[in-house]
Formats: sequence, C-alpha cells, structure tokens
Amino acid sequence: MSEEQRPRLRDLFRPRPVSTDRTVTTEADEAVPIGLRITAGYAWRILLIAAVVAGFIWIVIQLKLLVIPLMVGILITALLWPAFEWMLRHRFPRWAAVAIAIAGTLAIVAVLMTLVVWQVRSQLPDVQARSTDAIEEFRQFLLNGPLHLSEKQIQDYLDAGRTFINEQAKLLWNGALVVGATAAHIVTGAVLSLFILICLLADGGGIWKWTLRLFPRAARPAADGAARNGWATIVNYARTQLFVAAIDAVGIGLGALLLGVPLAIPVAVLVFLGSFVPIVGAVVTGAIAVLLALVYNGPWIALAMLGVVLLVQQVEGHILQPIMMGSAVKVHPLAVVLVVAGGSMIGGIPGALFAVPLAAFVNVAAVTVSTGSWRTGAQPDADLIWSTVPRQRRRSNR
Repeated sequence: MSEEQRPRLRDLFRPRPVSTDRTVTTEADEAVPIGLRITAGYAWRILLIAAVVAGFIWIVIQLKLLVIPLMVGILITALLWPAFEWMLRHRFPRWAAVAIAIAGTLAIVAVLMTLVVWQVRSQLPDVQARSTDAIEEFRQFLLNGPLHLSEKQIQDYLDAGRTFINEQAKLLWNGALVVGATAAHIVTGAVLSLFILICLLADGGGIWKWTLRLFPRAARPAADGAARNGWATIVNYARTQLFVAAIDAVGIGLGALLLGVPLAIPVAVLVFLGSFVPIVGAVVTGAIAVLLALVYNGPWIALAMLGVVLLVQQVEGHILQPIMMGSAVKVHPLAVVLVVAGGSMIGGIPGALFAVPLAAFVNVAAVTVSTGSWRTGAQPDADLIWSTVPRQRRRSNR
C-alpha cells in the first residue's frame, strides 16, 4: 500500500463535512424548521451519551467491591509516585523502592493510629462528661432563657434533629459505592488495595501497555498521550492535596493543642483525611474542631479555634503553597463543589473522595484528544477543572 493510499489518523472531535448527496429527505422533513431539526439532533445525541454514562455507573455499582479498592490503590500510587520516582532516579532497585514506599506508608499509618487510640482512650471520658454538662446547660438555657421553650418543644426539636442526622448518616455511609458494613468487606478491600498498589508500583508501565492494546491501533497514540497527561494531572492533584492536608493537619492540630481543646491528635488526623476532599472536606473537619472546642472549652475558645482554622487555610493557600510547591493551583470552586456533591450523591463518601481526581482525569484526557496536544506530549493549553501554572524560577548565573 502506498503512502497516499494508507489511511491517516484523523483528529477526534473534529467536525467532518457531511455528504448531502446520500441524505434522504421528504416533504415532511422539509416542513420541519431547521432550528427544530438541529435541536432534535443535539437531543438524541445527548440522550445517547447520558445512557452510556448511566450504564457505566450501573456497572461500577455492581462491581463496587472491586472498583473502590482499585481507585484507592490508584490514588495512593499517585501519592507515593513523586517519592517513588525520586528513588528510581537515584538508582534504587525497583524492588527496594517498592518495599521502602510500602513499608514507609504502613509505618506512618501505624504511628498515627497508635497516637489516635492513645489520646482517645485517655481523654474520651472527660469529653463525654463535659459534653453531657454542656447539653444540660443548653437545655436549661432553652427553658429559662428568652426563648422560654417547654419540655415538649425541646423534645420535639431533639427528635427532629436526631431523625435528620440519622437520615444524612444513612445517606453518606450507605451510598451506592460504600465498600460494605461488615469488617470482612473492609479487610478484603484493604488487602486488595495493598495488592493493587504493589502491582502498580512494580509494573505500572507494563499494565498500561497491556491496557493500551484494547484500543484500536489507530487510536493508541491519542489514547496513550491523553492517559499520560491525565496521570500527570492525578499525580499533581495528589501532591497538592497531600501538601494541603499536611499543613492543615499540623496547623489546626497544633492550634487545638495550644488552646487546650481535647482530642487534638484525632482532630489533626481527621483534618488530614478530610482535606483530600477539596474545599468541602476542609470546611467539615474545621467545623468539627470548632464544635469540639465549643462543647468542651466554651464560646471564646471556640471563636479562637475558628480563627486558627481560617488563618491556617489562608496561610497555606496564599503563602506556603505558592512558595514551597512552585506552582499556583487553579481550581474553580463552583466546579469542585458540584463535582464533590454529585460524587457523594452517587457513591457516598468514596464518591466524594474520588470525584475531583476522576473528573480532572476525564477533563484533561478529553481536552488532550480534542486539541491534538497528544502529538507533542505537552499538557493541553485550555481551561481545565484542575491545572497548574508553573512558577517561573530565577536562574542564578554561576
């Protein structure tokens, strides 16, 4: 086959001229206004895309015990990837780099869990007693204060609040993609996530080469470039969120400790985990720290705790992150909130955790294909849900 006759790879998403000589039209078709025909064309295509997405989500729900450990393993791999690549660049054997990464991660988790259990066991009785006293004080305020509520009104409000909390807790914990309520499901998911993590670190390139063969031969270069840009975005996302989570956890935990708020270490760990859900997680975990200070220490310490939470987040976002990471992260808050809300509605807590990185991957991959940047391997120059602008580094003349 000559070079002229060989089929060429065309850009995906590029509109192609429609051959009108094969179009069969009738008098009824011609009577329909052109605007209505265009609207109908868009409508059935949108419905088809929605059906495909709904079918994909249904399959994910059916395979929830496999999908969630897979997503956890991929996210932890992205978290460890910068340190893992650094070890490979410095001539560490791959098996040694994998062992160090896994052992270091398990050691950090074990130390944090030990500290959390120790402080909970030592301070939980005092917190429970003080919480009971605070609830009774608030009840007396409602009875004898300016509101002058009756016992029946207070009980009705408590019942309504308890019902609302139970409904929300059921919605969050029993989402469509929750791993399971039994300890066996949790242990199985953790073991499977660890196995996936080891496989990805040991032979991630080989796994991707095998996966790439599932695509048509002509589409493999575009799919490879889009996936590599998407993976770079996921690593960037994980690196950014790890930095944000560490700064928030240390700052808020240290502030709680200095203010005398109990359970400072569990609060710091909770802030660290919650920060992996952008914007929403930081707000929720910060509110928990303030509420704990309000119940145990009173309104003035709670107000000071609120100031600490806001100060830490402002310093982290506007000072430390641009200086230490060398990039300014551009994330539209509306897009993040909507994506997190949609993920939590579909998949509960796991959905909220994976919503932003998954949306960022899909967004970058689609823009990479549509702009043709997969040919050069560069990041696409377009509006993205999650992207970074590298800070210009000054070169010193030596």
